[in-house]
Amino acid sequence: MIRDAPGIAPTRRDLQANGLRHHLLEWDGGGRTTLLCLHGFLDMAWGFAPVAPALAAGGYHVVAPDLRGHGDTEWIGAGGYYHFMDYLHDVADLAEAVTRDDLVVVGHSMGASIAALFAGVFPERPRAVVAMEGMRLPEQPDEDLPRRAADWIHGVRRARLRGPRVLPDVEACAARIRQFDPLCPPDVALFLAERGTAPVAGGRAFKHDPVHVTRGPYPFRLEQWTRYWRAIRCPVLLVEGERTELPPPPDMAERVACLRDVRTCLVPGAGHMMMRHEPAAVASAILAFLQAV
Repeated sequence: MIRDAPGIAPTRRDLQANGLRHHLLEWDGGGRTTLLCLHGFLDMAWGFAPVAPALAAGGYHVVAPDLRGHGDTEWIGAGGYYHFMDYLHDVADLAEAVTRDDLVVVGHSMGASIAALFAGVFPERPRAVVAMEGMRLPEQPDEDLPRRAADWIHGVRRARLRGPRVLPDVEACAARIRQFDPLCPPDVALFLAERGTAPVAGGRAFKHDPVHVTRGPYPFRLEQWTRYWRAIRCPVLLVEGERTELPPPPDMAERVACLRDVRTCLVPGAGHMMMRHEPAAVASAILAFLQAV
């Protein structure tokens, strides 16, 4: 169980980044290399709890923030939204504030996409990047962009009016986690539900901003993203789950070829949320990679 996992317990603190109060978890192994760990969509910093103690025990300074609008970090203010470039600015500020001597950016899913953006924009900054299933964004076909923008506006309005979905208790929240991630062990789901939800009228609700579930106005365009991937100079470890629910895009090989120094790792038995499923294997893969680079 996570609550009984050996290793260094995290400390919690808040930090201003890009004008927002960010909540951070910190597992301090005493080293001078900081691992800045970025969680995925609708996840939170506690998602790294299964693997962070082992990384800290390896001598690393491990920092996991709740990204904007997730966990215990502030939601964006009136008129704001959650674009990738907003996260990029947040992470740039966080990296400046928490890094000791060397920086390694570790990202999962959406967090891995942000990590790659950061490494492309600031190629001199990270010593290495670990990207767990972060290059799988599907190329979106041409569509009616004015209609998509209108749908986005209407969707944001509805999300703000509707508010968060209310579930009766923390056990129901844990069941909701396992509904979307059947490989998640029940004790891990309960651990995450306890930390990722808050009491509200009628029960509990997940802490993330409901606006996150809306479809943004800007479609993913591979031609744009490959420019960032090609700008990355540091070694990159791509970690994939053997049982992932997200099929690789048909052009995955071409995407990987954009990286000048890339290693790959497949985690047996793990799905997309691999840190929940096979934490020891994930931590071992990261540590082995960092020792090699």
